[in-house]
Amino acid sequence: MTLLRSAIDKAMDALSGVQVPFDWEPHTRVVFGPGTLGRLGDLVRGLGVVRALVVTDEGVRRAGHVDRAVASLRNAGVEVVVYDQVQSNPTTDDVDRAVAVAARERIDGLVGLGGGSSMDCAKGVNFLLTNGGRMEDYRGVGQATRPMLPMVAIPTTAGTGSEAQSFAVIADAKTHKKMACGDKKAACRVAILDPDLTRTMPRSVAATTGMDAISHAVESYVSTRRNGLSQMFARQAWRLLSAGFLRGVADPEDAAARAAMLLGAHLAGAAIENSMLGAAHALANPLTARFGLEHGAAVGVMLPHVVRFNASAVGDLYRDLVADAELIAADAEPTEAAGRLAEWLTEAAEAVGLSTDLKACGVDEQALPELAEDAAQQWTGRFNPRPVDVACLEELYRCAWNSRTV
Repeated sequence: MTLLRSAIDKAMDALSGVQVPFDWEPHTRVVFGPGTLGRLGDLVRGLGVVRALVVTDEGVRRAGHVDRAVASLRNAGVEVVVYDQVQSNPTTDDVDRAVAVAARERIDGLVGLGGGSSMDCAKGVNFLLTNGGRMEDYRGVGQATRPMLPMVAIPTTAGTGSEAQSFAVIADAKTHKKMACGDKKAACRVAILDPDLTRTMPRSVAATTGMDAISHAVESYVSTRRNGLSQMFARQAWRLLSAGFLRGVADPEDAAARAAMLLGAHLAGAAIENSMLGAAHALANPLTARFGLEHGAAVGVMLPHVVRFNASAVGDLYRDLVADAELIAADAEPTEAAGRLAEWLTEAAEAVGLSTDLKACGVDEQALPELAEDAAQQWTGRFNPRPVDVACLEELYRCAWNSRTV
């Protein structure tokens, strides 16, 4: 009888999670598997595109991926223009420069090839080329009034999951504060997930982008906008990412780990699209803007502290994740589960060579109050499962600076 009652209780818990309403309309066709970059030309041509702009960066070009993409497009009869000057954490200036090329060349379709920066920049081009104005005009959701051009996204890193999202995250060139500009019309028509492309990632990039993807799964699973659909995506993403992260960073030739990371990052991006993130991302963005930390490194430092902070609110949900990864028993206490998840996140960051405290990252302790003020203005903090304010955020920064628990 005790076992039966326990099973019933767990079933009821699951049922309560599907009572939250959601509105899901898939906009993106997903083509996954080794070698799928070779299908790019036919897929783009199938969207009616005759002249495409490939938005990418110099590193992706040096890796040879741009040449392969261009060859596939031309073989399908698509004319190609390449813009390869995207910078990490793209700003409004990056988008403006790419828009000038797109307008001059009269393109009618876009390909975002690279990491999240390239894909977000390509989305930014789409906003301005079709709807005019400045990126600042599209801050928020649903500000575009005209149709946008078809876009295909091809991630070469297992990180942002931008190809699964209708948002472009672009920094203001003057303030370096990030703006989330979202519109369903900006969603990619096709996402090509080719694990072969991630083989060329430098180890440091694999580490930071992988940690970013993990943070997306963890935060979206517990955000206040979570629902049955987003949690399905987030939990499967976590299973893939937690299993593939250390293996994939250690050995870029591990095909199974690379595939798990790329698909996991995509599913985590889909989870964000259908829910939201939390305080770890709110805390990470000012660190990138003020101290130049790579986004994945910044969120990797902050996430364990946020998990511990959230334990009283969503420790039972964290227990799902650590049980899936076989880090703890499925019937562990919620606080214990949150602590074990935080430990794993710190251990994983250390294992791939990422710093686990802000002091080691070169963050000035005197700047923490101002960082907290900035973090309080970030949109993602509003969806953290335990409410945060400036004082909470400053305390989380201090914990991360001193490597102590909340």
